[in-house]
Amino acid sequence: MKKLFAVIGDPIAHSMSPVMHNDLFAIYQINATYLPFRVKADDLEDAVKGLRALGIGGFNVTVPHKQRIIPYLDEVDELAQAIGAVNTVVNANGKLIGYNTDGPGFLTGLASIFPTVEGKKILIIGAGGAARAIYFTLAKEKPCAIDITNRTVDKAKDLIEACPYTTKSNAYSLIEADTLIREYDLIVQTTSIGMAPHDVEQPLKFTALKDGTTVCDIIYNPLKTTFLERAQTHGATIQNGIDMFVYQGALAFEKWTGIAPDVNRMRENVLKQLGGTTC
Repeated sequence: MKKLFAVIGDPIAHSMSPVMHNDLFAIYQINATYLPFRVKADDLEDAVKGLRALGIGGFNVTVPHKQRIIPYLDEVDELAQAIGAVNTVVNANGKLIGYNTDGPGFLTGLASIFPTVEGKKILIIGAGGAARAIYFTLAKEKPCAIDITNRTVDKAKDLIEACPYTTKSNAYSLIEADTLIREYDLIVQTTSIGMAPHDVEQPLKFTALKDGTTVCDIIYNPLKTTFLERAQTHGATIQNGIDMFVYQGALAFEKWTGIAPDVNRMRENVLKQLGGTTC
């Protein structure tokens, strides 16, 4: 009997997850299919009940449901509970268990160009859901400090206060962060800046980067945002959001199947869909 896996969100037509996961099911000869389902906010509870009734093997959760889905699950792991968001659900013998693979996916992808965050000073731009997942994950890795900069400084302060893991952190306005930019070993851009129609807006000027700074943007379409272009012009090593997307998907697939998939194949598959090459 073919097993069902899915991704739920609204909108959902743009998702590249079905192509990525169905390819993995094929190469590992798993009798399963992965489908996208558009689920409106008011229908989320019914959708989860329906997926449970169908005996779904597991599913991904994307906007706007990552926070709202938690009350409808049987169990949520520690990191996802701390973050307050779930992007991966596993059906364990009828029990729906929620995980968040966004932060760990970012960290795993980062390792190829930035092997350890221990003892490093980090700046995160943004204070939304993605920033939260990345911040909480990095905070567990013993960095020297993780500062947050956001247009609304109070949101950055709230994020810092919510973190259950001890790390030195300050909240800064974008203007303040720009004056401190030379202090950071790693800068992570987690907002929608760089995607149309916000591609002309830039949070930082990159006028005085430290030698060897790594700059990441979790956006992967376009593959090289203006933010990354400017950082590279000022000498930074750059990384777009492809690796985070691929590794969060790989971690989800492993939780569902017990198989650690071929991430290089996954990356090439995503790039083929985007019609480009990575940074």
